[in-house]
Amino acid sequence: MEVASRLVVGVERGREGTQERREGGHSGEKKIGEEDGVILGSPNFLQTPKEALSSDLGFFNRAFPPIMAAENPFNTILKTLEKPNGGEFGKYYCLPALNDPRIDKLPYSIKILLESAIRNCDEFQVKSKDVEKIIDWENTSPKQVEIPFKPARVLLQDFTGVPAVVDLACMRDAMNKLGGDSNKINPLVPVDLVIDHSVQVDVARSENAVQANMELEFQRNKERFAFLKWGSTAFDNMLVVPPGSGIVHQVNLEYLGRVVFNKNDMLYPDSVVGTDSHTTMIDGLGVAGWGVGGIEAEAAMLGQPMSMVLPGVVGFKLLGKLMDGVTATDLVLTVTQMLRKHGVVGKFVEFYGEGMSELSLADRATIANMSPEYGATMGFFPVDHVTLQYLQLTGRSDETIAMIESYLRANKMFVDYNEPQIEKVYSSYLELKLEDVEPCISGPKRPHDRVPLKEMKADWHACLDNRVGFKGFAIPKDSQNKVAKFSFHGTPAELRHGDVVIAAITSCTNTSNPSVMLGAAVVAKKACELGLEVKPWVKTSLAPGSGVVTKYLQKSGLQKYLNQLGFHIVGYGCTTCIGNSGDIDESVASAISENDMVAAAVLSGNRNFEGRVHPLTRANYLASPPLVVAYALAGTVDIDFETEPIGMGKDGKEIFFRDIWPSSEEVANVVQSSVLPDMFKATYQAITKGNPMWNELSVPSSNLYAWDPTSTYIHEPPYFKDMTMSPPGPHGVKDAYCLLNFGDSITTDHISPAGSIHKDSTAAKFLLEHGVDRRDFNSYGSRRGNDEIMARGTFANIRLVNKLLKGEVGPKTIHIPTVEKLSVYDAAMRYKTAGQDTIILAGAEYGSGSSRDWAAKGPMLLGVKAVIAKSFERIHRSNLVGMGIIPLRFKLGEDADTLGLTGHERYTIDLPSSVSEIRPGQDVTVATDTGKSFTCTVRFDTEVELAYFNHGGILQYVIRNLISSKQ
Repeated sequence: MEVASRLVVGVERGREGTQERREGGHSGEKKIGEEDGVILGSPNFLQTPKEALSSDLGFFNRAFPPIMAAENPFNTILKTLEKPNGGEFGKYYCLPALNDPRIDKLPYSIKILLESAIRNCDEFQVKSKDVEKIIDWENTSPKQVEIPFKPARVLLQDFTGVPAVVDLACMRDAMNKLGGDSNKINPLVPVDLVIDHSVQVDVARSENAVQANMELEFQRNKERFAFLKWGSTAFDNMLVVPPGSGIVHQVNLEYLGRVVFNKNDMLYPDSVVGTDSHTTMIDGLGVAGWGVGGIEAEAAMLGQPMSMVLPGVVGFKLLGKLMDGVTATDLVLTVTQMLRKHGVVGKFVEFYGEGMSELSLADRATIANMSPEYGATMGFFPVDHVTLQYLQLTGRSDETIAMIESYLRANKMFVDYNEPQIEKVYSSYLELKLEDVEPCISGPKRPHDRVPLKEMKADWHACLDNRVGFKGFAIPKDSQNKVAKFSFHGTPAELRHGDVVIAAITSCTNTSNPSVMLGAAVVAKKACELGLEVKPWVKTSLAPGSGVVTKYLQKSGLQKYLNQLGFHIVGYGCTTCIGNSGDIDESVASAISENDMVAAAVLSGNRNFEGRVHPLTRANYLASPPLVVAYALAGTVDIDFETEPIGMGKDGKEIFFRDIWPSSEEVANVVQSSVLPDMFKATYQAITKGNPMWNELSVPSSNLYAWDPTSTYIHEPPYFKDMTMSPPGPHGVKDAYCLLNFGDSITTDHISPAGSIHKDSTAAKFLLEHGVDRRDFNSYGSRRGNDEIMARGTFANIRLVNKLLKGEVGPKTIHIPTVEKLSVYDAAMRYKTAGQDTIILAGAEYGSGSSRDWAAKGPMLLGVKAVIAKSFERIHRSNLVGMGIIPLRFKLGEDADTLGLTGHERYTIDLPSSVSEIRPGQDVTVATDTGKSFTCTVRFDTEVELAYFNHGGILQYVIRNLISSKQ
């Protein structure tokens, strides 16, 4: 059972995972080498919801007596899974034993949610009625019902991982100050953090590029890396994969993904949430995974259930087989366009059909990876024989693979195409004949703007003509043939509109796929043998997602041809795909800027929004790695590959695209002979050993972090300042001022921008005062480990529209008592200093966009007590609750404007002083000092959320319960 009367901590880590033992409600430790893991605390040891919500505590021990947890009502279907040759794999909750015909028709992805709800059912966090909602998915999913979900593990990258580790370190300090055992702060489910977002392509076209770029990466990020290294040693159960190892999602696919957990002899499906939107790549392996915000991820680490809307599932039927020469990238760009048109936001997409058997696991992972681009929560591929073959290829043990297959077959979660298929019920249906997919690229500004290769030249000229927009640059006809002449290191050079200045083989989307990577290498070989070259001013780069790629490129003997064309390996990380493309040559940059040229980048990434890849590449096209090489050779996107030559060969002969493009069979033969299981085993056996620069980082051995008060990257946040063992109880709001008055669609980017720090911002002023030169400001994203900067960056978006400013746009507000116009941060601090509460008024869809934890942490640090909005984005609402902020929803048809609210009033929200008197979703009255009052709905949606509010936030809640638990 997941429910226990005492918190399980101290989970130890082995190669394949973490085991917990719960016997009679007590916890123990057992390292058996079957899980890799980390995550934190749980409210399961509360006796009942009523006790959990008790606010009349007096002494803390009265509130949390050591009483046994409720029995899981589904223990009657707990069965033993036998090994084929005798012995047992372990116990499991057997879905067929429920004898409910509705389960057979459920999509495979929904069955994973069902199993998790059954296994974690404690009638508090997860209730029997939640299980019934999922079983009755066909009827309940259209009604937008909410369910709790507890993922099996959590995945982090370094940008989002730093603030998570800061929070854990701060919690240890709080435990220590309150007399608890700080060593109890260890995650309860596996948490893996891969450092991949920091490396930039500063050096390219060099045999020394990997080393040179890593040295610069460490110079810039030494402080952040040292902190993460400390975390990897201080937290028993946290795996930190050092810089230079690979991209988080490729490492997850090739190594971290379990498919089925075996934990304390309990078998259950792998599932993961990650603080990166492309966590969905693991869906290609049959593991349910998607991206979430930082607070949601921390909540999962702390053993808390995630609240999610039970999603609809789009059934996507694949038929036939890809034509010769067509790549997985062509397929995913086609699928992305289809699903964007269909509309799949907030839904799962589940792939099925006879075409599935023709798709390799890597091809499936490519499609799953781009779920955020087509808008789905997941792009899920159920486990079948292709999955098992991939597990074998990547070095998983035979016994592990046998366990996975036996468990999934026993629970009817395995797809066997040799058996009759039970027709699944889906919310809607799509179909694609794979033979209809043709070579294509996407751009110039959005991933779903697919362009068939044969139409590219015409489409490019249309983009030059069209007015400025997603498909237009509005270049006057008389300027479209302009030639910008410049000197490149003494060599005469020319640039035209559409010329390629960046060609990058990048991103886990494609570098995880041996077929397209080796396909690119075969193209390079053919090109070199024919005498083709890439112009020296094109910035070419190759950034694999794992060391396995390097091994099979070397084994194939093809890396030398990529090097010959300038595609040297530059590092193991996200690089150009996330905008870490580095500078282009100064002469090229000047030619573009001074002549207003529309320069192009071609990359094998997953996003190509304007300004993302490089500030000077206004046209950015997503393409398969072989096409990246082809466009680099052509030097322009203004080409018809069918009729125009790519270049001139060594004998003066015209070379065409067809001369260098390999057949599918040709590539498959190279893959077959070059990609071997031992490569995966050797790479991942060494993955945590790091590299000399990582190993030389000096970090303290203390389990408590030694905060440096002068650091502008890592700072102890004030979340637990003055915290006592007694929960503060519910806080009402009295005579609060309105800090900001918003309209509709305020996004998390408005609330907590991630980009550059503006020179006139309060964050910039803080950095300058602390001796940081303007050129070293870096971004808000890189400084998420410092609350002082992030608080100053809250509502610092230069496009912020605040009604209190009467039309003026910018990160300012009116300090109501003095009517002064101040920065939002300065106004908030003035209110806090005076002991005055503040609230925010907002319209519909407040908190939409990226699920950014600082969009809730920041307002809390500014002193915001409540947000009153027409509606909330789902995850942001739960993040607000997690930080102790009250979300209130106007009644239907009402908002600040219809109620005549200007934001100059003072607001009083009268909540009961005892949390036991508050019900999820109840109405409360909001009164103003002008005599107006109105009714709102309190958006605490569950009893668990009320418990968080009672404690002042989720982190405080967990700390008190950790201290109260008896080990």
